[in-house]
Amino acid sequence: MAKNESSKILITGGIGYLGSHTLIELLNQGREAIVLDNLSNSSVDVLARVEMISGIKPYFIEGDIRDECLLRQIFCENDITAVIHFAGLKSVGESVVNPLCYYDNNVSGTTILLKIMAEIGCKSLVFSSSATVYGEPNTLPIKEDFPRSAMNPYGASKLMIENILEDLTVADPMWKIAVLRYFNPVGAHSSGLLGESPTGVPNNLMPYISEVAIGKRDQLTVYGKDYPTKDGTGVRDFIHVVDLAKGHLSALDFLDKSAGKAAVNLGTGRGYSVLEVIHAFERVTGKEIRYTFSDRRPGDVASSFADPSLAKKLLNWQAERDLDEMCRDAWRWQQNLSGIDPT
Repeated sequence: MAKNESSKILITGGIGYLGSHTLIELLNQGREAIVLDNLSNSSVDVLARVEMISGIKPYFIEGDIRDECLLRQIFCENDITAVIHFAGLKSVGESVVNPLCYYDNNVSGTTILLKIMAEIGCKSLVFSSSATVYGEPNTLPIKEDFPRSAMNPYGASKLMIENILEDLTVADPMWKIAVLRYFNPVGAHSSGLLGESPTGVPNNLMPYISEVAIGKRDQLTVYGKDYPTKDGTGVRDFIHVVDLAKGHLSALDFLDKSAGKAAVNLGTGRGYSVLEVIHAFERVTGKEIRYTFSDRRPGDVASSFADPSLAKKLLNWQAERDLDEMCRDAWRWQQNLSGIDPT
């Protein structure tokens, strides 16, 4: 890698679902980025799609955040002013089955990243956290000052990292950190060229619905029909992935003007049940979604939706896209992915 004098943003996990959409928004703003990804749950094909949308070829490095030598080389050879940290495993169910993998990848990986950042003197970070750090909330909507706990190893790994970041800012006030607690990202880029493409069986609701709609899967399994919600199915705050991506740019702008650490919810403030999402998808696409019920999954909470007012106050950010647009864009992406002309 040759020395590049222009400042850049390092995006770890940058060709995953959330990272790639944030990369698009960065490039559209004229900002430069370095993408680091180990391809454990992503594909290099995403880079070509990003270039088609933005007109810019991304600067990509294949590698792992646990590789100290590689991280040190990237920081030494490039003028990196901030890091957006997406790299991490994210399946609740998988984390219950294989917790050590989650603690190693998410917690140890982040610790190594922070160590190298401190060594080099790059102390501006946007961290991809999760609403899972709130555990089972006593009241709704969820505010940032609610007690935090974890009901599964995935959530525990995010909470551990948040605690590490808190300790870091106490020990060294030069750090500037934005912790973004996502609710449930769904949807795809409006071009139909970029979206969620999980390897194997989808862990998240919307891509599974899309695969049923396209005929790739026979039916959707709805986990739990006896939650204390309006229709017995789990309720979540679904947020369009492009709105979420824009939240990261707002967080970078915030860090340019602020010091210390801020934790902010990124959500819409509205909860939808699993059945409501299914019926919205059917209404928007005209496709019937077959589904069956199963037992609750370990670690899932009944209801979770955000109070997003702090994001509006601190970041001047709010979600703009509704559930219909989330479904419409997800379906357009699924059709394109399956070689079907969405027009």
